[in-house]
This record gives sequence, structure tokens and C-alpha cells, in this order.
Amino acid sequence: MITFTDYKPVFFDMKRGSILIVDDKVQILNSLSILLRDEFQTIDTIPSPKRIPEFFRSKVYDIVLLDMNFAPGDSSGNEGIFWLREILKLDSRAVVIMITAYGDIELAVKAIKLGATDFITKPWDTEELLITLRNAYHLRRSKVELDHLKEKQNQLSRDIDTNFRMITGSSARMSEIINTVGKVARTEANILILGENGTGKELIAREIHRNSKRHHNVFIAVDVASLSESLFESEMFGHIKGAFTDAKEDRAGRIEVAHGGTLFLDEIGNLSLPLQAKLLQVIQSRQVTRVGSSRPVPVDIRLITATNKPIMEMVKENTFREDLYYRLNTIRIELPSLRERSEDIPYLAEAFLKEYGRKYDKPFLKLTARALDKLCTYPWPGNVRELKHTIEKAVILSEGHLLNPEDLYLHPEAMVKSSDTGSSKLEDVERDTIERVIGECRGNYSRAAKILDISRTTLYAKIKKYGIQ
Repeated sequence: MITFTDYKPVFFDMKRGSILIVDDKVQILNSLSILLRDEFQTIDTIPSPKRIPEFFRSKVYDIVLLDMNFAPGDSSGNEGIFWLREILKLDSRAVVIMITAYGDIELAVKAIKLGATDFITKPWDTEELLITLRNAYHLRRSKVELDHLKEKQNQLSRDIDTNFRMITGSSARMSEIINTVGKVARTEANILILGENGTGKELIAREIHRNSKRHHNVFIAVDVASLSESLFESEMFGHIKGAFTDAKEDRAGRIEVAHGGTLFLDEIGNLSLPLQAKLLQVIQSRQVTRVGSSRPVPVDIRLITATNKPIMEMVKENTFREDLYYRLNTIRIELPSLRERSEDIPYLAEAFLKEYGRKYDKPFLKLTARALDKLCTYPWPGNVRELKHTIEKAVILSEGHLLNPEDLYLHPEAMVKSSDTGSSKLEDVERDTIERVIGECRGNYSRAAKILDISRTTLYAKIKKYGIQ
């Protein structure tokens, strides 16, 4: 039951609202219509509750005023209770105020337990009636706004999931990993994901959440490496007003926000030993205490962590707590680098080409056989992330319908490392690449630097070094 004494609504203008009044006494309908004509934009009245479904099919009402009894001589309230239930079936957010005789307070309380918002008694006090209606209207608009916010959040989550969807390929290594994800997703086990930068650790974490029992709740991703020592506690545990200089209001931390959902901590290997101890305490107690507070808040989270560091070696070297490692490592998933599953490169490249072809309105682009060979022999130090960005850049800068090797703008340093002959020196490849890109950009150094993924200062230095005209 909602008690309006504790309810502090945001202001909503009731004069834009709608109300349906259901009572078998015509004089009551007329009286309420006259009383409320300046309070509501739309007022509909019906003497028989049997017409309620008809009116609900054509309109949405902010408030329903519903009599408890309709049959002559009946004071049981059963008919009012029946139609209350029917209204809530038609609109689960419906705000229903029951109209009852003074002596039927027990019936009104029963109605509230079944979903009514409030009740008024006959004869009513005009001022109290208006206050009740205004509070009810505020409640209705708040319900609607909350549902809109939830829908926006759900849509945002769906959009994020679209951007982070899994594109895996068919290699034996990835097939095995996807099989493991399917097995562990429905459990509550903590997951540790290992792999180089760009291998898709967050994608795996999101896939686990998407297939878990918590998929209707939030997925909170935190890059631990981006949090300084001084900010970590405030960001992760939250704080209360006045806890430190800039704490102007109470704020929940990421762990508390993730309550009921999944918390993904990326780059967990970057945590210092003191912060590892504090995180371990939260994991063990399933409670978090905001900075400046002494009151622990219970949290229910599914924990997934990831790192690109050799965490087992860190445990041996005492730079990562062994007890925390075993807390995180109920299930360990190790992602291979892209060069270790090169058979997936053609599939991934084609998938990214279709994605960015649609995005940039170039749906007919194709990779030539030579371009595909170059992609398959390149070592991909940035893994899948680098491949994705390479295809996007190639699509953006493409001018024809075919992507050739020179359209891929792969880093010359990595190309040298992937060379089988070893006859080309790094400097030669780098100079040739810079000359070619500058030529294609018609001497526009800013654009050339952007394509080469280096600063203009670095580009100028290399131009001077190689004597490029």
C-alpha cells in the first residue's frame, strides 16, 4: 500500500489529466463532473461498470473513481472488488480510487490490499477529495515516467548489446570457448577471463550476462585501470555527503548500482595490493560500505573479471593476492589471440565489412583475394579490435567497390614482423608506406597522420628522417 503522507511527488499538472467515474447514481456522476470540470482535461462518466472495458479500449485514464456497490440493496462490495481486478488487468498501472459509504471502511482497506490506490467516503469533503485526486494523479504520472525510463534503459541496454554482439568465427578454440560460456552462463560462478588486449574479453562477459538468469538486470562494466587509487573507493563503493571536499551529495558506487545484475571488472591485474584487500572484503561479505559511512549495504552481484596480465605469475611473485585470485577464478576462460586463430580472419573481416558497409552506405564493397591474403598474414598485435578498426577505416576511405591491400593501411612495423622473407628492413617499409599515404592524401599531412595513426609531430620527424619530399 502506498501512503501519501510519505509521498513527495514531482509537480504534474492535473488539468491535463483524464478521469473515469463509475457510479450507478446519476446525481453523483453529475455532481462530480461539475466539481472536477476545472481540474481535469477529460472527464468520462458511466453508470454501469460493464462498460469499463469499452472505455478502456478507446482511452487511457490517469484515474478511475469506482463505486464499491452497484446492485440495489447489495453492500458487500464484491462487485466493486471484481471490477477493480478487471481494471488492473486492462492497465496494470491504473490508479483506482474506491467510492464507499462511511461505514464500509473494512471493504475499502480490502480493496487497497488488492491494488486500489486510495478510497473516499460518501459524503465526501471537497478539499480532501481534491487532495486525494491530486496525489493519485502525481502517482499515476510517476508510474508512467518510471516505465518510460525503464524502457529507455532497456533500449539503451539493447543498443549497447548490439554494439557488443559476439562475432566469433568457427575455429576449434572459439567453438570450445562458446561451449564453455553456454555451460557457465546460467550459474552464479565468478568468472575470470584472460587474454591479450583486443581479444574480446568484454564481449565474452556480456555474452555470459546475456545468457544468465540476471539478463533482465544491469550489466555494469568498469575499467579498473582507469581509476586512480584515490578515486577507486568512491567510484566502486560510493560515498555519503560530506565524506570529502567534493562529496556534495550521497552517491552509490558501481558495486551497489550493479545489485541484482552483473559487475564486470576489466584489467583487474592493475589493482594495488591495498585495493585488492578491500575488494576481497566486499566479495566475501557481499556488503559494501560507502566512504564516510559506517552502515554496510548488502549487494547481490554476479562478478566477472578480466586481465591481460600474467596473473598466475603475479600470484607467485606476491603482486596479486592468492586468496583474491581463487575468489575470482571459479571458472577461467582464456581467449586466444587472433594470430592463434587465423582461420577466423576471413569470416570476421567479411562480417565487419558488411557492418560498416551498411553504416557508411557502401553495401557493395568487396575484399579482393590479395587484400584477404594480406589480412590473413598480418600478425594483428591489436587482435580483433585492430581488425575491426582496420576494416572500418578502409570502408570510410574507399573510393571504389573493391578493397585492395593498399586500402587497408596496416601498420608497417607489424607488417615487417609478419614478413616471411625478412629481406625488407623496417625503415624501408615505413618510408615507402609514409610516401604512399602522403601521395594518396595529396600532401595533406593532417589526413596522412590520421591514416597512419601517428601524431603530426611524429610524421614531420619521419619525413625529415627519410628525406621525403
